[in-house]
Amino acid sequence: MTTRTPVAKTYKLFIGGAFPRSESGRTHPVSDRKGRLVAHVAWASRKDLRDAVRAARGAHGAWAARTPYNRAQIVYRVAEVLEGRRAQFEDELGVGGMTPRAARADVDAAVDTAVYWAGFADKHEQLVGGVNPVAGPFLNVSQVIPLGVCGLACPDDGGVAGLVGLIGPALAAGNTAVAIAGGPSALVTSTLGEVLATSDIPGGVVNLLTGDHAALMGWLVDHADVDMVDLSGVAPEARGELVARTAENLTRSACTEGREDLATIQAFCDVRTVWHPARI
Repeated sequence: MTTRTPVAKTYKLFIGGAFPRSESGRTHPVSDRKGRLVAHVAWASRKDLRDAVRAARGAHGAWAARTPYNRAQIVYRVAEVLEGRRAQFEDELGVGGMTPRAARADVDAAVDTAVYWAGFADKHEQLVGGVNPVAGPFLNVSQVIPLGVCGLACPDDGGVAGLVGLIGPALAAGNTAVAIAGGPSALVTSTLGEVLATSDIPGGVVNLLTGDHAALMGWLVDHADVDMVDLSGVAPEARGELVARTAENLTRSACTEGREDLATIQAFCDVRTVWHPARI
């Protein structure tokens, strides 16, 4: 019997709802703990990042215009598809070094996080915005609006829960996202792109890049068409320099760490207050 040679999968980037190869043509091998080749992941270039930001900007208007309830339905669909592909994620987390128990817990957390932010999508404006009490013949209204294109530095801990913890609030608030991951997280990030592509999320709303985390984040914070960056996945000692660079483009910065609370989704929003003369 002829010995069969296994064919390792080559994952691609996820940009504009499609799966292009990296502009540079570069890939990075992913091996298991025994050194066996499992897959290749795309290694994004600066050109790929510019394409991702352009796709996110083009998709933002239509995504922000959707009703919060509709965005909630779509984010919840992400949770459903994640649940359906649980076995694949657990296997890939095992390749990254997680024990079976830790992998199950991480996928559980990812699904629960997607459900959490789906529930917040049509509620946070009621908690933050609304009519404000003022002294005088005025109507004072605070409206919550999305920031626009958000750059997300995903943690390199190898898990999928950390990825969903940053993407979820950005989408729930009505933003589009360019998420960057590297290291052990590259494999599950590539698979997450396949989940998003089958989750009713319009093309360009989420764009996933795998590659050199430090280089990609430097290019991202310098990009003039990025409205906000979440630096949760950046090492604490490197955050100061990136925050300083965001100031040159008046880009907002945050470090939400994927916490599930109102303050996290507020980091992805702006609150605009309107004063209007009121009839007495």
